[in-house]
Amino acid sequence: MATRPGVDDLQLVAEIARTGSIGAAARALRVSQPAASARLSRLERGVGTRLFERDTTGARPTAAGAELSRQAAHILGHLDRVFADTRTAGAGRPLVVGTFASLAASLFPVLDALPDVAVDQRVDHGDLLVEWVAEGTMDAAFVAIADQIALPRGLRAHPVGADELVFLRVPGVPAVRAGRQPLRGRHVVLATYDLRLAEVRRRLERLGADVRLGATLATTLGMARRSGHLAVLPRSAVAADPRPDERIEPLPFRTPLKLSLITPRPGDPRLLAALPDVRDALGLR
Repeated sequence: MATRPGVDDLQLVAEIARTGSIGAAARALRVSQPAASARLSRLERGVGTRLFERDTTGARPTAAGAELSRQAAHILGHLDRVFADTRTAGAGRPLVVGTFASLAASLFPVLDALPDVAVDQRVDHGDLLVEWVAEGTMDAAFVAIADQIALPRGLRAHPVGADELVFLRVPGVPAVRAGRQPLRGRHVVLATYDLRLAEVRRRLERLGADVRLGATLATTLGMARRSGHLAVLPRSAVAADPRPDERIEPLPFRTPLKLSLITPRPGDPRLLAALPDVRDALGLR
């Protein structure tokens, strides 16, 4: 059975991944390079697989090493907050609330305006946010994947509102024509905030589109406006940054999106009471 890694092991893995070198990681942690190499070898024996490919140019994480590095950064990040969270416990501790990057700029100002509630903001991917709520290190998370995953036991999804993917046409971009391939020869920039990105991309490509992906909703808006491309993104993203000369039009296929608040049962009543304000601010139904 694999042994449990210690904090020193996790720090070493995180530093090697960050610096790309066992020697540089050793210097950052103030240990000798032989000691760091020996620790890494023991850790690899414990986990049962190679974590880094080493040669004269440095150390590169394997797939297993990349995953352990991600987990190490997550765990160390929580440890870094232990004392701060302990000091605030029992004395008006802020609610720790997370969401995904594309929603943060619209959501957190609404929560920040709540009376007598301090919100400690977190931004990450939806699956990680749900995991952190389940483990108790986060009070709640706003995500769009609750209906697409199996929620951990003890969590509840509170519906916030319904959204959908739409076309956004900036000035100068021609309307989508009719026919079996209405997007033939058209560049389309795409972003969504649920787990159906690959499915939507395939459907657009079947309609003839040359699809390009935006890293975030704001990036997709910027790409469409700068390059004059047709955009596909959630209606709420357009509502958050409206321009009177732009057109919002339906897609040829239905693409419902659902935003949910994930909490332990039953959920903080202050957040639940704020859901109508969140729905209105995001233009959800």
